[in-house]
Amino acid sequence: MQKWNSDYYLNNSLTKEQITYFKKNGVIVFRNFLSKEKVSSCINEIKRVEEQWIAEKKDKVNGIPLKYGKDENDNATIQRFCFMSQYSNVLHEVLEDKRIKILTELLSPYEGRVGENEKDGLVINNYVNIPGSSFCQMGWHTDSPRDLFHGQRIMPMLNVGIHLDTCLFANGGLRVLPGTQNQSVFKMLFGKKYFIDNNVDDREVGFDIYSGDLTVHDGRVWHRVQRSVLTGEASRRRVMYIPIITGKYKPKNEKSSTPFYHLFTKSAHR
Repeated sequence: MQKWNSDYYLNNSLTKEQITYFKKNGVIVFRNFLSKEKVSSCINEIKRVEEQWIAEKKDKVNGIPLKYGKDENDNATIQRFCFMSQYSNVLHEVLEDKRIKILTELLSPYEGRVGENEKDGLVINNYVNIPGSSFCQMGWHTDSPRDLFHGQRIMPMLNVGIHLDTCLFANGGLRVLPGTQNQSVFKMLFGKKYFIDNNVDDREVGFDIYSGDLTVHDGRVWHRVQRSVLTGEASRRRVMYIPIITGKYKPKNEKSSTPFYHLFTKSAHR
C-alpha cells in the first residue's frame, strides 16, 4: 500500500497530461475544487436536509434506501444520502459547475452526462468511526456492475467525489487499485468479494485528500474505503458522489423500485 501525490487542478478544460494520467490509472485527484466558503455552505445544507428527513422518518428517496446510524452522542444521523441535489438549490448549483461537465471528456469516445436524476443521484457518504458504527469503512467493490441490476449491459461511467472533510492517507479513506479499469469483465465481477473483503492489497494506493478536493475514478476500478485510525468527530469523512454516465437515459422518481443490490450492501456494511 502506498501514497500517491497529485498536483492537478480542474480548470475550464482538461489537459492532455490529465487525460493520459486518468486513462492509465483510472483515478485522478483535483485540488481545491470547492472554496472553504462553498464547503461550509454544502455542509450546512446537508445538516438542514438531514434534520428534516430524520423528523419525517424518511427511509427512501426514489426507491433508494437511506442509511441511518448514530453519532458519537448516540443521536440519530444519516450516513448515506441519495438524490440530495433535488432537495437543495445549493447542492444542485454545485453540479451545474461547468468544470464537472468537462469531466465527460474522460469517457470519450462515449457521450457522458451528469446523472443527477439517475442511479442514486447525488450521494453523500457520511463516515464516522465510533464503537459499534456500521458505516466507517467500505469493502472492495467496483461501481459498473450495478448496470446489470438495471437490466442493461455494463456501460462506461465515472464516479466523481467532492470531499468536504480532510482525510490524510495515514488516517484511512479512499484506496484504489490503479489500472484495473482495463481488467476483464470476469475479474471485475469475481476478482474480490464485493463489500465483504476489507483486506489491504499490496497494489493499492491512496491519497492525502483535503477539504474541497475532487476525485474521479472509473466505474470499473476496484476501490474501497479504509477505516479511520481516528475516532469520533475527528474521523468524520463526508463525500458527495455524483455519477457521470453513458447509455440510455433512465431517471428515477418516487415510484421507482428498490434495486436488489441495495439489499446486499446494507447487510455488507454492518
